[in-house]
Amino acid sequence: MLITKANRRSIYENLFKEGVLVAKKDYNAPKHETLDVPNLEVIKAMQSLTSKGYVKTRFSWQWYYYVLTPEGVEYLREWLHLPAEIVPTTHKRAPRPARPATVRPGAGGDGAYRAPRGERDDYRKKEGGAPGEFRPQFAGGVGRGAPRE
Repeated sequence: MLITKANRRSIYENLFKEGVLVAKKDYNAPKHETLDVPNLEVIKAMQSLTSKGYVKTRFSWQWYYYVLTPEGVEYLREWLHLPAEIVPTTHKRAPRPARPATVRPGAGGDGAYRAPRGERDDYRKKEGGAPGEFRPQFAGGVGRGAPRE
């Protein structure tokens, strides 16, 4: 299919910027949801990139989902004449959240909370527990029918 260079550039720029692209399976749509390009041209441009191995395609619920592969990143970087420092949004690493500077009381060097020794042993003390010969009796039966004896 013949696609104008301006439309192809718009499709490729959006794909490279985001790293992914979505298109509804509507070949007669006058334009794509996010781009000012006919939807059929978006689908066919992505179909071409898929056949070359630059994009992976997933189809679900009448929508095409396109994901850029590492080979596709290199191809689009060359086609769009972009420097190597620019990468798609999906290929950027998210910054790791900083650990809180405060440490809870009783913490060791690893930052794990340790209760004082007295608190830890309090629950272990048995004060008037059930006698050893205690056998609880339950009212009612097991399942349906008469109770067991």
